[in-house]
Amino acid sequence: MNTDKIVELLFFTLPALITGGVAYYFFLTYTNNEEKKRQFLLHRSSQKQALPLKLQAYERMTLFLERINLTKILIRIAPISTDKNDYANLLIAHIDQEFEHNLTQQIYMSDQCWALIVTAKNSTMQMVRKAALSSEVTDADSLRQYILNELLEKQTPGNAALAYLKDEVSSFL
Repeated sequence: MNTDKIVELLFFTLPALITGGVAYYFFLTYTNNEEKKRQFLLHRSSQKQALPLKLQAYERMTLFLERINLTKILIRIAPISTDKNDYANLLIAHIDQEFEHNLTQQIYMSDQCWALIVTAKNSTMQMVRKAALSSEVTDADSLRQYILNELLEKQTPGNAALAYLKDEVSSFL
């Protein structure tokens, strides 16, 4: 008689345990899906707010690369004296000033893109320094001519960085 009662109790308890386990599983799945949905919506909302800032940073760095382009900077900045070293220092100071003005934009960019921009800036400054050390250059006007002639033979350092920047922007648009 005791065993009959135990078997009867098992017949009532077993379906209740199975139903409880299935209900727990579905509840757990539902709460996990809701959490993922909430995180997705939060991420999408933050992306909507961050995208304009990110695009603005890429626009500013494009402008930076265009402003330190040697052909444009040589036209924009006239020599203040005939000394080639003074003019070279003036060009380098303008490049540094442009860079410092846009330094905070790096937080919106990938490390590779930022590294290319820094390399373009340093290479541009190095071209100016190298040209100023040349024996062919005697004054500020000949420095301008020498740099422009050098650029006819090869690309400006900023072109590679600008191409990478454009590719990176197109990848997230």
